[in-house]
Amino acid sequence: MSIRTSYKAALLLPISFSLSSIAFADTKQEPAYVLNPLVIETSRSNTKKEDSPQVVTIITHKQIEQQLAITSDSSQALSNLLPAYSLNTQKLNNSSQTFRGRSVLYMIDGVPQSNPIREGSRSAHTIDLSMVQRIEVIHGATAVHGLGATGGIINFITKSNDSNTLKQHIDVQTTMPTKNINSDTMAYKIGYQAEGAKGNFDYLVGLTNEIRGMYLDADGNYVGSATVRGDIMDSKSYDGFIKLGYWLSDEQRLEFEFNKYKLKGRMGFTGVPGDRDKGIATGSVKGRPRGLAPFNDVQTTSLNYTNSDLDGMNFKAQLFHQDFKGRYGATNSKSFQDTNIAPQGTLYDQSQNQSEKIGAKFSLTKSDLMQNKLSITTGLDLLQDKTSQILILTHRTYVPKTKYVNYAPFVQFEFKPIERLVLQAGARNEHAKLDVNTFHTVAANNNVTVDGGSPSFSKTVYNAGAVFKITPTVSIFANYSQGFGMPDVGRVLRGIKVPGQDVDSLIDLSPIVTDNYEAGFRINRNAYDFEASYYESNSKLGSRIIATNGLYTVKREKKKIKGAEASFGIQLNKDNKLQASYSYIQGKSDTNGDGKVDTKLTGADIPPNRLVASWNAQWNEKLSSMLQVNRAFSRSFDSTKFNFSGYTLVDASMGYKLPVGHMSVAVANLFNKDYFTYYSQAAYANDNFYFKGRGRTVTVSYGVNF
Repeated sequence: MSIRTSYKAALLLPISFSLSSIAFADTKQEPAYVLNPLVIETSRSNTKKEDSPQVVTIITHKQIEQQLAITSDSSQALSNLLPAYSLNTQKLNNSSQTFRGRSVLYMIDGVPQSNPIREGSRSAHTIDLSMVQRIEVIHGATAVHGLGATGGIINFITKSNDSNTLKQHIDVQTTMPTKNINSDTMAYKIGYQAEGAKGNFDYLVGLTNEIRGMYLDADGNYVGSATVRGDIMDSKSYDGFIKLGYWLSDEQRLEFEFNKYKLKGRMGFTGVPGDRDKGIATGSVKGRPRGLAPFNDVQTTSLNYTNSDLDGMNFKAQLFHQDFKGRYGATNSKSFQDTNIAPQGTLYDQSQNQSEKIGAKFSLTKSDLMQNKLSITTGLDLLQDKTSQILILTHRTYVPKTKYVNYAPFVQFEFKPIERLVLQAGARNEHAKLDVNTFHTVAANNNVTVDGGSPSFSKTVYNAGAVFKITPTVSIFANYSQGFGMPDVGRVLRGIKVPGQDVDSLIDLSPIVTDNYEAGFRINRNAYDFEASYYESNSKLGSRIIATNGLYTVKREKKKIKGAEASFGIQLNKDNKLQASYSYIQGKSDTNGDGKVDTKLTGADIPPNRLVASWNAQWNEKLSSMLQVNRAFSRSFDSTKFNFSGYTLVDASMGYKLPVGHMSVAVANLFNKDYFTYYSQAAYANDNFYFKGRGRTVTVSYGVNF
């Protein structure tokens, strides 16, 4: 086997192991693969997971497949696996779904999916998990990828070809409740993938199509429809994914990637307001809602070039484009009223967010300095984000077109003075500029004229951390890192109602810089692993959404969040593994400007304390099973109307290898728990958002390779 063939074979291995973590035996036999510690691609500096001074979670392909057997909702899968991630809203809108109480930066192979300039809470649904090989999660604030990661990063690493010949896969899936089964409550999904290679060229193509029915609560009643904010029930979606790779040489690779995802409501049901005071849930009735169907329509494109030996260095370059459109349902919101168009309270309209991102990322790593003790990564990130929000039924501008331009050079050091000690430090210099033309607010905000402007910001953010290995299997770590974010610029601009305002002088447009402190320890043995950490996350000028007379605005205030996380896994024997993770979090803000953080953050900002646990069993070579438990503990707030009662959900699945193909049967909410979602109880006191959670469902899947 030639060196080049071996090198290419390395990248064709399952992507959960990085290229640099695989060694080969030079024999005439098949290559012997030695799998070393996993390298975190999201770190951008070839950091091994065991050497990371921050908590990093790797959601493996097996875990993704187990979750897909239970639910196709990517946000639900994340919630099932990450206790520091807020409980799923079970809606297209992911409002209140924070990570460690702050904003999370979603990415697909490093391409940003979040829309912080006009945060419409739709970023959690931009790709079908069927296209994803693994998910890398960095816990806590980090600026390594720029804007938006004040709470952490969730990076969806897509599948790559792992076959030298054509290999195809098709799977079908149906989901149904255990009562009141009919055409309205059934869901269907079909997926197809093909991959292969020829010469220097390799490819992977994936397609999915899904029709989701209505959800039923534990009593068999329709779950309330999020008619305005958007729903994933009673919807249809598709995802088309293409990845093409070409080897320019043994060390150089060019890769093109394209993903088109669209989820659109079917408009068969409309929401019926509930009554929080009486404990009556928001409901749904058959009937077409007003206006046009809500949707998420996302297109992500990237071109990647890697060179593993550029004069002894590793070079990576990425050019990307992301086009996002998110439409909301029609409503007669107070913010839409204009008596020049219709009498007060009678005007229905619907908004649509539009964001186009163009950017580039470059990094260069030299890892063999000072006799392989020092590694330096330097690079440059470029981003242009054009965002606006329009009212599509009356053709009004709700949020003016805002252009955000950012360039950020960075450098990262990793130094190992001795074998047991890893020191990391880095800096990133953020240069950001907003461009907004003079605009007029809508009538609900007095039709005031706001002078445009081009405010600019420059901030250097830092990180420093250390990992010390007390023994080969026991280590302690500590980390300080800063995250760079922006407030919801669009919401700030559209909420102006006082004349004489100038974009250049609005303090509410100032960046959010978050300081994250963390310390913990890890134990990694053959049979078990354990990790625990404590963290604090502080921001002097944070951002919080408040509701005033039916209008949602941004309030800038000091915020402090602290918490602890722990995870434990034990391999009881070769066929049985137990895993458990726990997250504790508390947060307060300074609501009156006295410099003291003394008001509890609500469920719109922080998740509940949670415990998630699972048991995986392989009964024989054909039969496997998984049982998972998700416990959300009760939480009280300063306002009792937001108090959360807590609940426990249990899911189970079983897989069986057939003579041809593989079949699985999964039951979500095994004990048919009757509950109101965390979003409904603790985030917003609104009769239109008082949703019950989904009752018990059964999902049957079949897949075959050919």
